[in-house]
Amino acid sequence: MNLTVTDLAVARGGVPVLEGLGFALVPGRALVLRGPNGSGKTTLLRTVAGLQPAFSGTVEGAGDRIAYAAHADGLKSMLSVAENLRFWAQAFGTSDISAALAGFNLEGLQGRLAGTLSAGQKRRLGLARLMVTGRPVWVLDEPTVSLDAASVQLFAEAVRGHLAGGGSALMATHIDLGLADADVLDVTPFKAVPRVSTADEAFL
Repeated sequence: MNLTVTDLAVARGGVPVLEGLGFALVPGRALVLRGPNGSGKTTLLRTVAGLQPAFSGTVEGAGDRIAYAAHADGLKSMLSVAENLRFWAQAFGTSDISAALAGFNLEGLQGRLAGTLSAGQKRRLGLARLMVTGRPVWVLDEPTVSLDAASVQLFAEAVRGHLAGGGSALMATHIDLGLADADVLDVTPFKAVPRVSTADEAFL
């Protein structure tokens, strides 16, 4: 099932930042968003993920098919690495965490409390949650923040495995993940045109 965006406008603080967006993300493919800071990529991702309403237009094929990862790692500091993954696995109706532990090189850390991890280790654990959701569409906002080069490669391999299994990924990232077949969408041409109010509208 495709994730389909049609004539979408998204807003920040009630003010449109992007408009006229349309794309279809098909199983097995990744779409990478490009654009300068402040261009609306995060707002677009939050809208697609259902965390805020669209200003106008439609998003189809999203809902409970999406696993979203942004800047926050979403960890419970007093639970261990393995307990955090089991918590999320149960929340999403799955059970196996072994692939997530192996995929992000967390097997040797599984007994450690999440609150004692380094920033990079926390990020790896936060991203490993994606692998226990069982959801086919990954929506990712700058997922490689705090990751060293080796960990970026682990993440890229996880994305490739997800795509190979029929999943899809929509992401904003400035890092080349080596996804040779990834599609790229520059959001800059979709910047919303500022709406100028008339004098009469000020009194409505």
